[in-house]
Amino acid sequence: MAAPVARVSLKERGMNRSIKIITAVAAAAAVSWAVTACGDGNNGGGTSANGQATKTLTANDTFDLKTADPARSFEFTGGTVVHQLYQTVLGFKGNSVKDLIPQLCSYTISKDNKTVTLTLDGTHHFSDGSPVTVDDIVFSFKRLQGIKGNPSFMLDGVDVEKVDDKTVKLVSKTPNPQLPYILPNTSLGIVNSKQVKAHGGTEGTDDKAEQWLDGHSEGSGPYELESYNAQSQVVFKANPHYDGPKPTYNRVVLQNVDASTQKVNVQAGTAQLAYSLGPDQVKDLDKSKASVLTDESTETIFMWFNMDPQYGKEVSNPTFIQGIRHAIDYSKLLDLAGTGAIQPGGMVPVSFLGGLKSDPANSYDLAKAKQLISQSGYSGQTISVLYSEDVSAGSAQMGDIVQSVQAQLKAVGVNLKLNPQPSSTSLDSFRSGKMQAGIAYWGADYPDPADYLVFTPDQSLAMRAQWTTARGKKDAKLAAAASAANGDAARSAAYIAMQKQMNIDGPFIPLFQPASITVAATSLKDVVPNPVLGISFGDIH
Repeated sequence: MAAPVARVSLKERGMNRSIKIITAVAAAAAVSWAVTACGDGNNGGGTSANGQATKTLTANDTFDLKTADPARSFEFTGGTVVHQLYQTVLGFKGNSVKDLIPQLCSYTISKDNKTVTLTLDGTHHFSDGSPVTVDDIVFSFKRLQGIKGNPSFMLDGVDVEKVDDKTVKLVSKTPNPQLPYILPNTSLGIVNSKQVKAHGGTEGTDDKAEQWLDGHSEGSGPYELESYNAQSQVVFKANPHYDGPKPTYNRVVLQNVDASTQKVNVQAGTAQLAYSLGPDQVKDLDKSKASVLTDESTETIFMWFNMDPQYGKEVSNPTFIQGIRHAIDYSKLLDLAGTGAIQPGGMVPVSFLGGLKSDPANSYDLAKAKQLISQSGYSGQTISVLYSEDVSAGSAQMGDIVQSVQAQLKAVGVNLKLNPQPSSTSLDSFRSGKMQAGIAYWGADYPDPADYLVFTPDQSLAMRAQWTTARGKKDAKLAAAASAANGDAARSAAYIAMQKQMNIDGPFIPLFQPASITVAATSLKDVVPNPVLGISFGDIH
């Protein structure tokens, strides 16, 4: 199995659609406004520079935007921006995270899962009219690796080789069946290597192209940058050299707006898309003006316990944790999380290959809970529960979720002492491996169960709960088998078996997956949110 990966996940950066840092929303409010300048998406916008009518689409989001440089972008709004500007070698079909399709390339993977061969598929051009070449793909991948930014880990241990003018090989040191599912990530967008090099781009940490890419897009996607402001708005214009279908909306304005104003704007018709509304906020929307698109998110809220008796004390006993699994009324948590939230059977999201839809080990059974907790030797000691106080999960604040769990466990004689901290410190506390217990959150960096091997013994996330191979020998063995499995059927079965064992003796209890919600004007057609990539503005009609 792969060595522990030292990284901060998308979710842990506090940047996602369904779990939002309150301070970020407050900051966004300082730059928000009721949008009126752009008109509606059907007839606003005026005339473009070439004399053609401008058809403008206005989208509202609460920004976590840091850069439009794909090799550095690792935030959700950044992913939205980069997705419109840069094509990746592979993509996903519709809202699937399993069905891969060519974007720039077709692919094959070797039987040993170590070599992915990419072959340029069709003709593609950058926004300056120059063709996309194998050299651009090689440079983009090596630049991502060399910068050593947040997304660089996705190509760790992968050698990028040009074979000929049509072919690139990605060779991994160990089996890497998840690699094709990593390649659609927006951070792996392909840049115009000549232009990027001309403006400071390199394949190392000395790269200085970010400032240029924050004002000048160098991609082959349906749009290019018209203007960029990380605090207020990003404006896109149609890429005249895009080789795919011409976008219906040749201008898109993505604005930084607080959630309450987004609701006003989408109902007034001054915005056609809203990304930041929660389940409670969409309940009373005028359905004649706005459609609510609800889908399973790729985030998981989970409870965890420290397996080292030095720090976990009473909770380090797997029998105690088994009792807690049956003491939680998951239906009450789903009610708090709001419409669209689901209870997964394991840590891997249900929509992923190897996702476990349910497991009796994680089910509400009060009598069984009391029996197991008593059997564990627990006798009423206070348990400290760490959580981030400034995030929300679905409709509820994280504090509401923790308090509900506290009340439920009180019914079986378990006493929780809440330890709320700002996310900036709670994450550091969790990573220290010295906290007794907690409720936390995790989001997928790519849609493959291998991303969840970090939860298995001796891996990076597991070590925050001091879960070692010595404490989870069966789990470590099943994790190694899952990592080495070949083919979708075998991999799915292996990851399901791994999660079922983790539900027996592991420290992590999956509580729920919040819903992913997008609000779209009823005038829009073909709005298809992908759980990983978001919405492609170029596909909207």
